[in-house]
Amino acid sequence: MTQTPPVIEIRDLHKSYGPLEVLKGVSIRAERGHVISLIGSSGSGKSTLLRCCNLLEDSQSGEVVFDGEAVKWNGSGHGRRPADRAQVTRFRTNLSMVFQQFNLWSHMTILQNVMEAPVTVLGRDPSEVETRARAYLEKVGIGDKADAWPAQLSGGQQQRAAIARALCMEPRALLFDEPTSALDPELQQEVVKVIKDLAAEHRTMIIVTHDMRLAADVSDHVVFLHQGKIEEEGPPDTLFGAPKSARLQQFLSATMPA
Repeated sequence: MTQTPPVIEIRDLHKSYGPLEVLKGVSIRAERGHVISLIGSSGSGKSTLLRCCNLLEDSQSGEVVFDGEAVKWNGSGHGRRPADRAQVTRFRTNLSMVFQQFNLWSHMTILQNVMEAPVTVLGRDPSEVETRARAYLEKVGIGDKADAWPAQLSGGQQQRAAIARALCMEPRALLFDEPTSALDPELQQEVVKVIKDLAAEHRTMIIVTHDMRLAADVSDHVVFLHQGKIEEEGPPDTLFGAPKSARLQQFLSATMPA
């Protein structure tokens, strides 16, 4: 029986900005239907790793593999770039990213925001996309805001619209970069609920988060990054319940709610 490859696999990834090495040989796997949380202090490389998964950042060495297909590269070191732009586009359309700042188009209604990429990037039929977009807005709890403008929504509602937009691409995986950190605590819970619901549906997700409760509740696997390397990783019960490294113990004592 052939084993299904991970949806996303990163192998020995190195990423530098000039002389500053941000990722120092990081490897992660996101199996189909699993949730991976990336935790660590600011500057540990979490968001950079996520952006490398989606090819928003070029890495200097290592492999990025999507559904068993490796990214093709030209050049090496700081001159390394993806060799096949069509491959990059295909990968990105299957890896929808939700950013910390919602990045909604201010001149479009919420419905238009959600519909834009499937219609213009994927060439889908607008009437079919509209039906799907309205269903996803209902799913995230803002179906009544379809005709509103982004400025008329709270931060939590805007982030839920951004999640609906990501879902409307019907990707194979969702990437979340600090999806709650721009929100106040009350609005954070609106977004956390949506993410928990998606995890319960066994959607493949990689989540960069400072919310340890969220990581503990939704993850199949948690990766703790420190200074560009994986300091410790494992299932959430083990990582949060019995951390081995002194650095992770120190980090959790400062970030875990009492």
